[in-house]
Amino acid sequence: MVGSTPTRFRQRLIQNLGLAKSAAPEYALNMKKGASTHVFERTACLFLGTLLCATFLEQPVNSQQRSPREGPSSPFVWPLASVHSEASDEKSPSKSNIAIPPGTILPVRLNQTISSAKCKPGQVITGRIMQDVPLSPGVRIRAGSEVIGHILNVSAATAGAKARTSLQFDKLVSSHQTISITTNLRAMAGFMRVIEAQTPPIGAGESEVFRWLTTVQVGGDVVYGSGGPVTSGDNSQTVGKQVYGGVLSQVRAKEGTKCRGAIDGNDNLQALWVFSSDACGTYGLEHIEITHAGRTDPTGVIVLTSDSSNLKIRAGAGMLLRVNADGQS
Repeated sequence: MVGSTPTRFRQRLIQNLGLAKSAAPEYALNMKKGASTHVFERTACLFLGTLLCATFLEQPVNSQQRSPREGPSSPFVWPLASVHSEASDEKSPSKSNIAIPPGTILPVRLNQTISSAKCKPGQVITGRIMQDVPLSPGVRIRAGSEVIGHILNVSAATAGAKARTSLQFDKLVSSHQTISITTNLRAMAGFMRVIEAQTPPIGAGESEVFRWLTTVQVGGDVVYGSGGPVTSGDNSQTVGKQVYGGVLSQVRAKEGTKCRGAIDGNDNLQALWVFSSDACGTYGLEHIEITHAGRTDPTGVIVLTSDSSNLKIRAGAGMLLRVNADGQS
């Protein structure tokens, strides 16, 4: 049966060619007699249709003959298989139930502008995780994951009070999971300060050279190019290393502030994106200060104040959120 298949196909093809040859004289005769051209069109369609039918009839037989090891003959089957495989991986039990240790830093870029003149209580605000966040060996929060929060209260500046906005970030969406979190705000930088931290102080030249030039983090740490070490601003110690998307550093306490180093025994390297290991407070945000970071009661509630008439933080600002001890999931 297997050996006769190509023979049957050749026989069909010869028969089809014979039909075409027999149709040609008839067409020529009709042309001489002044017949309409639709006879030729119908004959050509009949010939092409017959060839297509023979071809499609042959394909199922060939597919049955192929060894399972040979795989599909069409290259378009592979992308579908890859998508299925990736989807299966995302749903695999090994990636479920992510646990976020207390003290984990989440480097976030703000997606919307926060304005005391326009924001309303209950308004949803979101941010994007800008660098892979390592949690434990083989487990991480991927860059591109989203943190979700909302505005709690907004008040304009008055003669005796500053403009005030309170908010919180209480959800993390990662790997198709929505995880409840409680976070506090360690540091925040305006959009332009974020850009400056990603730009070498000298002319970059070619893009490939750009990767190897020194940059200065928000807060003063120095990054010595792609894959290079990260040192404190005074170069007195090495505090981390550069990785794809940012830096991994040991979090350090900052003298004279309430920002702490490692907490709850979590002394792992933290994903700090464009921030220094001891970054604390606000940078490049004139007149704005963190009045309540959310570390203490009410935990998770972040209060920002400004001595200007409108407290405004533009989209693209950077934040270091830190997971509270009661935010473990």
